[in-house]
This record gives sequence, structure tokens and C-alpha cells, in this order.
Amino acid sequence: MSVVTNQVKRAFKYRFRPTDAQAAELSRTFGCVRKVYNLALQARTEAWTLRQERVNYNQTSAMLTSWKKSEELAFLSDVSSVPLQQTLRHLQGAFTNFFGRRAKYPAFKSRKKSRKSAEYTTSGFRFRDGELTLARMREPLDIVWSRPLPEGATPSTVTVSQDPAGRWFVSMLCDDIPAPMPGTTNAVGIDAGLTSLLTLSTGEKVTNPTFERKDRARLVRAQRVLAKKARGDGANRAKARRKVARVHARIADRRRDFLHKLTTRLVRENQTIVIEDLTVRNMVRNHSLARAISDASWTTMRGMLEYKCAWYGRDLVAVDRWFPSSRLCSACGSLQGKMPLNVREWTCRCGATHDRDVNAAKNVLAEGLSVTVCGAGVRPQRRTPGGQPATKQKTPRREP
Repeated sequence: MSVVTNQVKRAFKYRFRPTDAQAAELSRTFGCVRKVYNLALQARTEAWTLRQERVNYNQTSAMLTSWKKSEELAFLSDVSSVPLQQTLRHLQGAFTNFFGRRAKYPAFKSRKKSRKSAEYTTSGFRFRDGELTLARMREPLDIVWSRPLPEGATPSTVTVSQDPAGRWFVSMLCDDIPAPMPGTTNAVGIDAGLTSLLTLSTGEKVTNPTFERKDRARLVRAQRVLAKKARGDGANRAKARRKVARVHARIADRRRDFLHKLTTRLVRENQTIVIEDLTVRNMVRNHSLARAISDASWTTMRGMLEYKCAWYGRDLVAVDRWFPSSRLCSACGSLQGKMPLNVREWTCRCGATHDRDVNAAKNVLAEGLSVTVCGAGVRPQRRTPGGQPATKQKTPRREP
């Protein structure tokens, strides 16, 4: 028996090594994309502040044409127009999310801090015989094909980016049908932690690899060298900054690889996965634990579980963050009093002795299965004093 999966949009990311001419063209494109985004954002912000007529994507697209004809912005015509139009669409999407209360107000892009990227649609690239050629380029990109694209797949969009460590990446968005996973009826509850990254209701504990802590000495040395370089020190400061960025990239790559393997295993072995609805952005306000919580990367792990469960037809349930999973006896159901974090084992009045994390995982599983029976979704609903689920309605922002 296997689970039938549907067609999904999937991005395949590869490294590539550009020639000097390609690197120069892409660097110019990144700068123009950032400039157009900021100009359009400024125009829309001014119109909103002055209560003028609303500026939408069509109007910013017309502005782009006029900007190219001006002397000051004539350099915008030196790069492909496709990524410039795409950045206007991205800005429109950012405003749509803002007015829908799903995101903050769009921010201006910084030359030093913002991500360097450009997105090409089908009119801006050619993919033929396994070679990708971007607009305004004569030679195809030298891509390191670490894995093949789906058979017969043609990219719908291509995003080229450069990370702070100086590495070049190309991401191709394709239609794909994920390989089906074997059917199972297993269910597992998960309790997230710091010493043990995950504790499963089966009693298994996954040790936290603490990648940032292991590379902290290397990171400190690189940052100390960078701090001694005066601003405007030219190539020496840029070289020191790239060394710091490479350490950060090493930490992020190892963490992402570990989380991918862990979440894939959980999805493969279980039909129902129950997690806690943690508010990580509030938890990192605890300065004593902020660094360790960030290194654990619970939010990234949850995101991976969400889309992988959707791909493979698994069920992901999140129980309410206020559910007392640690203080509830999984044997008799009695609720204990206050329980500080240093209490790792405790004995209930019924005589059952519990490991704090394993007991919490068992309670999370039991609560999640009951939520599933009631028909609740991935994000738990807030309950009224009467016990009925209630959804708080958000009033969308009114567009100018």
C-alpha cells in the first residue's frame, strides 16, 4: 500500500560557477533589481502618506518605462527587463500580504544587508539539453548538477542568487510528483527541547547537534579579525567579512541537512505527527536561552514538517501552546503544580514515575489525536470559557 501524492511546485537549488562576464552581468542585475524595488516602494509609500490615488503594479510598471528613459536611471536598460518586472510583482505581493495582515509593511532593500537575487520567468532564460542560459548572456551557466531535475520537467521560473559567503546559486521551480511513501498507521507525539532536540512519544530522544556551539570558537576568531578592520578598509575588510559569512554558511548548511533528514524520517515512519504550537519569537526574548533556541531552529523544522506532510498525504496536528503537557500525568491524567525546568523526572500521586520530556510527548500525542477527532486543523483554535472553539477574526487593513 502506498500514499498517492499530487503534483506540486518544487524548487531545485544548485550551485554554479559564473564566468567573470556572467558575474559582472548578474551583479549589475542585482543592483538594478534593488534600485527598482526601492523606487517603486518609495512611490507607493508617498502616495499612501499623502492620501493620493493608489499606486498599483500596473502604475509602477509604467514608471519603470519612464525611469529607463531618464538620464539618471538609464543604466536600468543595460540589464534584462524580466527580473525588473518580477521585483515589481514581488512588491505587489508584499503589499497584498501587508493589507491582509499577514506581514509587516514592506521595507527598503539595503545594498549591504539585503539578499542578492534576481528572478527570471520563461521569457528571460532558455533551458535546452540540460543547459541553462539567461537573458543577456551568450554562454550557459556552469551548474553543478548535484541531483537531476524531474524527468521531462521544464523550469517555470529561475532565481539566481549570491549569498554573503560569495557562493552562487540557481533555483529552478518545476512541477514534480513526489515519490510516494509506504502507507502506515503509526502516530507520534513530539516534544521539542534543547538538550534533546526532539523527544518522541515512543521514548526515543534525538540529541541536539548544536552546530552553532560547535563552531562558536571558529566564528569568534573570524569576527574578532573582522572587528579589527576599519570600515572602508577595502579588500581586507571584504575578505574578513567573507570569512565570517563562510562560518555562518557552514553552520546553516549542516543544520538544514540534519533537519531535512530528521523530518523526512518522521514523515516516512508516521501517518500522524503531533507537535506543540510554540511561539518561538516570544521564547527568544529570554536572553539566557535565545542563542540555544535559535540554534535548535524549531520554526524551520516545523515548516519542513508542514510541507512534507502536505506532499505525502500525512497528517500534522499542532496542540495549543498552553496545553500543560509536562505537568499532566500520562498514566492517570492528574495535573501537577508548578514544575521548574530543572525538574527532569517526577513521580505522580498514582505512583507512576515520569521522564519529563517523554511524558510531555505522550500527552501531546493524546491531545493531538483528540483534536483530530474533533476535526481541528494544523493550527489550534483558541477556546472560549464555554469550551467551544473560537476563531479570532482579523479585520484587513484598508488599502489607500
